[in-house]
Amino acid sequence: MRLENFLYGVYPYIALSLFFIGSWLRFDREQYTWKSDSSQLLSSKNLRLGSNLFHIGVIAIFFGHAVGLLTPHSVFLGLGVSDMAHQMIAIWAGSIFGVLALIGGGILWVRRMTNARVSAVSRGSDKFILTWIMVTLLLGLSTIPVSLGHASHNDPSVMIALAEWVQSIVTLRPEPALLANVDTVFKMHLFFGMTVFLLFPFTRLVHVWSAPFSYAWRPYQIVRTKRKI
Repeated sequence: MRLENFLYGVYPYIALSLFFIGSWLRFDREQYTWKSDSSQLLSSKNLRLGSNLFHIGVIAIFFGHAVGLLTPHSVFLGLGVSDMAHQMIAIWAGSIFGVLALIGGGILWVRRMTNARVSAVSRGSDKFILTWIMVTLLLGLSTIPVSLGHASHNDPSVMIALAEWVQSIVTLRPEPALLANVDTVFKMHLFFGMTVFLLFPFTRLVHVWSAPFSYAWRPYQIVRTKRKI
């Protein structure tokens, strides 16, 4: 019980502190390492497919988790979304985007591990963090059958407990006891997910902070050729 109190009452704050402070220190002190280290010039085979599937899946999962877990229970009920409807939306959205991320990540993982040129220039942290994310995705998808089992018994209690735990962390009132009756696979997924935030500043993942969001609404570029037509 003491270990669970630490993992789900203290560890989240350690992970989040390193996530923010570590990212800031790296940007301040090591800006030349603040990049995604693209390996496209070494080998472009399957890179676009794998990268697109992985990023679409992971981004959707991240925002889906954020909305589903951080939105107060009363808000969903006020919008007419019942607990079971909320759970089924989470199950199907998680399944679809989780599989997309897993397929894309699998392509990238195989490429990084088996392509001699790409593997040779990859840092140990590149291979480690991709492997860690893949395990996190597998654990997340492993919760789907368990969630379906809960849904078949019309039992949304685990989903509610997970949401209330996340909200207790965000509001600085940690309640690890909320996870006492939550299935082990969910707890493992939480630990691996929190550790991604802890590892974030020490890997290429920092490039997420520099995502070019303005790209979607920037003006068109007009390219003129110097040749006479």
